[in-house]
Amino acid sequence: MGDLTIWETIIIAIVEGLTEFLPVSSTGHMIITQNILGVESTEFVKAFTFIIQFGAILSVVVLYWKRFFRLNRTPAPDGAGAVRRFLHKYDFYWKLLVAFIPAAVLGLLCSDFIDAMLESVEVVAVMLIVGGVFMLFCDRIFNKGSEQTELTEKRAFWIGLFQCISMIPGVSRSMATIVGGMAQKLTRKAAAEFSFFLAVPTMFAAMGYKMAKLFLDGGTGIIVNNLPALFVGNLVAFVVAMLAIKFFISFVTKYGFKAFGWYRIIVGVVILALLWTGHTLEM
Repeated sequence: MGDLTIWETIIIAIVEGLTEFLPVSSTGHMIITQNILGVESTEFVKAFTFIIQFGAILSVVVLYWKRFFRLNRTPAPDGAGAVRRFLHKYDFYWKLLVAFIPAAVLGLLCSDFIDAMLESVEVVAVMLIVGGVFMLFCDRIFNKGSEQTELTEKRAFWIGLFQCISMIPGVSRSMATIVGGMAQKLTRKAAAEFSFFLAVPTMFAAMGYKMAKLFLDGGTGIIVNNLPALFVGNLVAFVVAMLAIKFFISFVTKYGFKAFGWYRIIVGVVILALLWTGHTLEM
């Protein structure tokens, strides 16, 4: 099956589907999983972790298809010009674009630096712990007065700025954007749902960029030789992500983020303890 065996493909895809929309860092968990499995970090494997995000993206679109393909039918504000009326009609897509732009710009500018950090398990472990400690207190810090469900352009842009923090492996795109939403006084549910929506253009752009880069570097043969792995990986990520999204919305609405914080801290501490005592993660 090329660079990955069928079992390695399935395991990594399950990890992607489970963790992509949970505030625990999908990238960090896939890096850890690859180390445990002893998977060599080839050009295809690096691309694979981005390409199977398509399955996770599709799960969001399927679960929320009415939100994704619905235009704003309410009347535009009185006196609105042609541009404002257009943006009002395509309000959902406009706010996604506003939130997406900061990460798109920073991602293009810092692509090589981000790729270098993806090689470091230590960075992942440290950021899991730092993010975990923060999550123990984020409900108390940001949930006061979080009763808003309306997403304005300003709120969307600020959430997009928060998303940029997640380019550090181990931070979690989901955590950064949800906290960004709560910092803008959105409810946990409203913040989590917009985090899912924002994942679609963000992950699609990252996937497209990685595939284009691979093709331009002469990697067409690598993709063709590994098509079975890409198909299986996307299918597994799609199914698992759908289940994870349903669980997460229900759980976080009721209980908040503290459980995820403790999970992150425990995983990060265990990894650092193993590395600092001369052990490897490979089984």
